[in-house]
Amino acid sequence: MDVYTIIEKARKTGKVDKGINEVTKAVERGVAKFVVYASDVEPKEIIQHIPLICKEKGVPCREADSKQKLGIAVGIPVSTSAVAVIEAGDAEKDIAALDK
Repeated sequence: MDVYTIIEKARKTGKVDKGINEVTKAVERGVAKFVVYASDVEPKEIIQHIPLICKEKGVPCREADSKQKLGIAVGIPVSTSAVAVIEAGDAEKDIAALDK
C-alpha cells in the first residue's frame, strides 16, 4: 500500500496535520503516529529535520515523491511538503504494516 492511500484513508477516518510547522509540532509533542514528507521540496533544508526528529521520537516516517500528490491525498487544492497522521482511523493496520 502506498503512502498516498494511507494518508487519504487517515484523512477520511481519523485526523491529519499538514505543513512543515504543523508536522514538526505534532512530532515534538508526541501526537504524530506517522509522517510523510515530499522529496521534491526546494530548498531541501526545509524538510531535512523531519526524518531526524521522527527517528528521535520513534515515529514511522516515509518519503513521498511528490508534494502535489501529497496535497491531493490530504484533500487540499495546493501542494504540501509534509503530512502527519494524528489519529490513524482505518489506516492504523496499514501504518503498522509499513514497519514490517
